[in-house]
Order: sequence, then structure tokens, then C-alpha cells
Amino acid sequence: MDSNCITLTRFVLAEQKKAPGATGELTQLLNSVQTAVKVISSAVRKAGITQLFGTVGSTNVQGEEVKKLDVLANELFINMLKSSYTVALLISEENETVIEIETEKRGKYIVAFDPLDGSSNIDCLVSIGSIFAIWKKSDNSVPTLADGLKPGNEVVAAGYALYGSATMMVISIGSGVNGFMLDPTIGEFILTDKDMKIPQKGNIYSINEGNTHSWGEAIKEYINNKKDPAKGKPYSARYVGSMVADVHRTIKYGGIFMYPPTESAPNGKLRLLYECIPMAFIMTQAGGVASNGQIPILDIQPQKIHERSPIYLGSPDDVNEVLKTLQKYEKRQ
Repeated sequence: MDSNCITLTRFVLAEQKKAPGATGELTQLLNSVQTAVKVISSAVRKAGITQLFGTVGSTNVQGEEVKKLDVLANELFINMLKSSYTVALLISEENETVIEIETEKRGKYIVAFDPLDGSSNIDCLVSIGSIFAIWKKSDNSVPTLADGLKPGNEVVAAGYALYGSATMMVISIGSGVNGFMLDPTIGEFILTDKDMKIPQKGNIYSINEGNTHSWGEAIKEYINNKKDPAKGKPYSARYVGSMVADVHRTIKYGGIFMYPPTESAPNGKLRLLYECIPMAFIMTQAGGVASNGQIPILDIQPQKIHERSPIYLGSPDDVNEVLKTLQKYEKRQ
């Protein structure tokens, strides 16, 4: 047992101490996120035994079937964040409109979150996760929808939780990326992956190849090149179908994760505020690149809370290669 282990709370407190004018509210907020993640982790581990598998018989605002664990995770995030007294506005994948916080509980932060990413994989025990991004409100006025439509370059902190062979939280508060593993014996997240950096280039591509027929020609060419021995050693294909799991592997091993536009989803499938932006923030902080194919994800100005975006993120060399291929086809048109 390490008598001087660095917990997530201890780490964030130390980082806040370095920031001039820090009030500790961000630490308080992240503690609330931790609590929600711990309870979700416990529920995921016991889902089969406690009858939390399956759907509730309805669809969410995205038109997706709502799982029982989706409902629990969403309620946990909302209740924990509201009771932290640090947030002014919440944006959830599961709620059609923004969630306004009562005046007496209102703080200065805005949080967008996907409470349970990859929930279609719940029943078959594939890794799933939670994703969040945090912005700071610019003034003390009553929060409005416009306050929630902030670009990624204004994010103050972002992270994800991965419920896999272990439960891990990966967080950035703007000074690099660090990973914390949940030690179930003490109920704390312990720093295990300090200053995470993505390799400059990888040998893995991650994309849903079931959509091959509806990709643009640039993506078809890029993937074909990655498979062709004449173009170099072929890349390995890895696709979990849970964004958290796919992005976590990409950070650890390098390579590229892509969800390009398709005929049925011309604006991409993944949501900008609570999937693309937080993952792009983390990827960028880890030394990677994240783009929608034209501009960096973090430079996009959101127009709607459930707006979708294409995304290409991962090792700099790999992402820049696919961007060059996209640009080549744009010039031909």
C-alpha cells in the first residue's frame, strides 16, 4: 500500500493551488463527477444481477433506445452536479433542452455530458463510459441557452470515465492529461497514468466499416491505403463501438479514430458538445490532433445543444494524413 498515493481529489487540489484566484469550486465540481462515476461503476458491475440490463421501452431525444442504466447514469450526473452548488447550466445527451439550476444552488460552471456512452453495448458486457466537458460562465447573469453554446477552445476541464476491466477516469484541466484508476478497496481514484501522451504515429485505424458503402471517396481511399501492403505495413482495424473505449485505446497506442459523414448522417453521428469537444480537448492536451475534416473541433462554434459533427482524432501524423486526403478530393470538386 502506497502511503503517499495521489488521489484525483488531491491532484486537482494541487493544480488549483497553482491557479491565481482559484476558489476550489472546480475541485468541488469534479468531486461530484467522481461520485456519480463511482456509483455508475458499481451499477455496471452489478447490472445483470440487479436486473439493470435491457431498455425502458422508450427512445431519447437522439431517437435511440433508452437503457435502464442510461436513466440511472443520467439521474446520477444531474443530481450530483446540482447538489455541488457549482453549476449554472447542464446539458445532457438524454435531455432535449438545457437543465437550469435553481437560483439557490447555482454556481459558475456549465457542464455538458454523455452519462453513458456506448450504452448499446451494455448487455453484452463491452466497455462503456461517461464523457463530460466543463466551461466557466462569463458573468453572474441568469444562465441562458447561449451560455451553453460555447466552443471547445473555452473548455476549462474535460474528461471521461471508462468502465472496462477496471474503472478509470482520464481528465485534463488544461495542463496535460492524467489517468486515475479506481481502487475499489479504498473507493478512491489513484493516479496511475501521469502526463499521458499519444504517439506521433500509430498503426491502428478505428472506424465503423459497416458504413463503407456510404463514405465519401476520400475516406474510402484512405482506408484502402491503410490495408494495402504496397503502401507500407498494413494498419490493424480496431472498433469497439463505444467512443470512450476507442479513444482511450487510441491515446494509449496511437493511430486514428474516425466517424466521417455518411449518406444517412451527412453531419456525422457523434454529438459536438458532449462527445466531440471533450474528446478533442483531451486528445489535443495529450499531443494529438482532432478535426471535423476542415477545422479543429475545438474551433467550432456550436449552434445547437445536440448538434452533430464528423470527427477525426488521434496521432498527429495519422490525422494529418487523412486531412490531406480530404483536401485533395475537395480540390477536385
